[in-house]
Parts: sequence; C-alpha cells; structure tokens
Amino acid sequence: MKYTNPVIKGFSPDPSICKADGYFYLVCSSFQYFPAIPLFKSKNLVDWEQIGHCITRKSQLDLTDANASGGIFAPTIRYNKGRFYVVVTDTDGDGNFYLYTDDINGEWSEPVKVERGGIDPSLLFDGEKTYFMSNGEDSFGENGISLCEIDIDTGKLLTPAKCICKGTGGRFI
Repeated sequence: MKYTNPVIKGFSPDPSICKADGYFYLVCSSFQYFPAIPLFKSKNLVDWEQIGHCITRKSQLDLTDANASGGIFAPTIRYNKGRFYVVVTDTDGDGNFYLYTDDINGEWSEPVKVERGGIDPSLLFDGEKTYFMSNGEDSFGENGISLCEIDIDTGKLLTPAKCICKGTGGRFI
C-alpha cells in the first residue's frame, strides 16, 4: 500500500492515533477554532474520514476570546475498557483536561480538569491505575516529562508528579 506524508493533508497538526474495534482514530490540534479537536476514522491508516469533533458545545470550552496563537494544542486520544479519552491543553487558561465518550460517533463529555501544568499531555492506563503525563515542571521543580497517578473519574491527582525523562536539554523536550 502506498502512503503519503502528512497523514492527513491540510490543517491537521499534531496528530494522535489509537486503535479500537478494528479502526484507527485520529485527533489533531485545532487552536482557536470551534468546533474543536477534529476526529477522524480509518481502516488502514491511509484513507481517513472525518467523523466529527470532540468539542462541539460552548459548555465544554468557550473559545470565543481565544488568542490567535492560543486555544487547543496537541490532543492525545486513548482507548481503555470500551471508552475513548482525549486529553489536551487549552493554552488560553483552562490548562489540561480530558473528555471521554463510550460512543465514538456520539457526544463527548464535559471536560474533566487535571490540576497539572505542562503541555502535550497523555494518559497511560496500566491495569486499574491511570497515569497523567505532561511536558513541563514536575511537583519538585524538575523540568522534563512528568508522570503522576490520577483518579480517572475525577481528574484528581493521587500522587505527586515526578520527572521520568529530561530528554537532551531545553525547556520542552
């Protein structure tokens, strides 16, 4: 099969992909644009169909006053135990939060705030535990990729964030 780069042509930066039920699902940054976080579906990682957006209601996130260089950056999509999650940073003030849905073609939840700084967040599911990762400063003032356990139902931190990787230097690795 022949493929091209970028994965999706046009305005689809910072793609994140997960696989569930025989399909691949992709989300990407949408910055200050609403509806936010475009959602795509593919059987083969080459042919993509947009199936909606994760943020479709102002109650989820009001981007009316978002800066031209602000808004939604680098979402990550994950699938765990029949539920899809998208974790993202709103650089204009709401910080890190996630949304979830049990029906990929349906509505997404209201945001669940995670009281952790940093950018480029991700979720890791390990058995019954859920970990939140982001790139920035950990709970002890160390810069790099930090990891902490969270309660996936509430977004509350269960452990302090600890740096797990410093990269090769620089502010954001």
